[in-house]
Amino acid sequence: MRKNNSRKPFFNQEKQGKKEERSQDFSGFESKKRSFGSSEKKSGPKGGKFEKKGGNPAFKNKFEDEGKPKFSKDSKPGKRFFGEEESGKGRPQPKESKSSGRVYLGRGKDQKPIYGDKSEGFSGNKPTKKGFGKNRPSRIQNQDLIRPEYQFENVPKGKKNQDQDEIRLNKYIANSGICSRREADELIAQGLVSVNGKVVTELGLKVHRNDRVVYNGKRINPEKPVYLLLNKPKDFITTTEDPMERKTVMNLVENACEERIFPVGRLDRNTTGLLLFTNDGELAAKLSHPSNEIKKIYQVTLDKPLTKNDEEAIREGLTLEDGPANVDDLQVLSLDRKILGLEIHIGRNRIVRRIFAHLGYDVTALDRVLYAGLDKKDLKRGHYRFLSEKEVMRLKYFT
Repeated sequence: MRKNNSRKPFFNQEKQGKKEERSQDFSGFESKKRSFGSSEKKSGPKGGKFEKKGGNPAFKNKFEDEGKPKFSKDSKPGKRFFGEEESGKGRPQPKESKSSGRVYLGRGKDQKPIYGDKSEGFSGNKPTKKGFGKNRPSRIQNQDLIRPEYQFENVPKGKKNQDQDEIRLNKYIANSGICSRREADELIAQGLVSVNGKVVTELGLKVHRNDRVVYNGKRINPEKPVYLLLNKPKDFITTTEDPMERKTVMNLVENACEERIFPVGRLDRNTTGLLLFTNDGELAAKLSHPSNEIKKIYQVTLDKPLTKNDEEAIREGLTLEDGPANVDDLQVLSLDRKILGLEIHIGRNRIVRRIFAHLGYDVTALDRVLYAGLDKKDLKRGHYRFLSEKEVMRLKYFT
């Protein structure tokens, strides 16, 4: 410490004489000392503190509003601590700027405060996300379910279609919407059908489309073809009639058309996905016959993860009680190995469930996502749509 310290006598209370001789530059410090250390009050006309002339105004302004809280609403924005709000706890609420009327929205990546309009932040008015499930936009809702007029007359006839103008009598009756072809054979055998005024009992007889066919005293005409695709939900049975009066897939398409249509193939009650309806028996037989190897893709959900060994076993092919079960492709779609994609062409009863049951798995959900090149894009569960002429042409002549 320096020996000749000019400020040392100022803090020595024993040297009162020298203290009074100090210049007025230290009057502010002297007032500060009296306000904190001395109990002597300065008397004056107003009886208040800091009335001495020449006092430092900085200290006066600092302690004038001693009774006001530091973090009141009227004070200027300062540092706030977490949870120090009006409620006393919880997450801080968005602050509103008095100058601009904008709301504090938080901090960005650079930790700078962000302000915006009241409608932008913490109001819940977020843009709707577009994706899968319920938020997925559906184009089918904006379409009129008008059945297209199929023009198959312009299709060049091949060897299989040379006799297209002639069809079997039972198919002619079935296409008229009276009954199925099997039931039509029974009507023909009973002599209830006449062609061009003659009663016919011969099965397999072929007739022309412009022939006069009469059943039960009324002339019948083949109906226009109908091709309809349904995204089947759960708890519906794939059958035209049910003696137990359970819900069938026909309840979902009963208002689609006046013609008699039937499902092609079948799906189990708890299986969802694509199901085709038509009154074209020839196409139905083509899609149902195993020799045509119609491609089908399923999304399979298992009750437990699929092991690597079982995956290889399914790819190589299993042998079930009714014969071999070969798959075209198998892909694991989820990290937990419970959701799979399975591509097959065989159509035996409950074949997908039986493949996994053979290895000790239980299929908790099964959805057919592709059938004969048709997918269910923009087709909600329980909804249906008519096939376009291009889709029907591909099914009839190129599948």
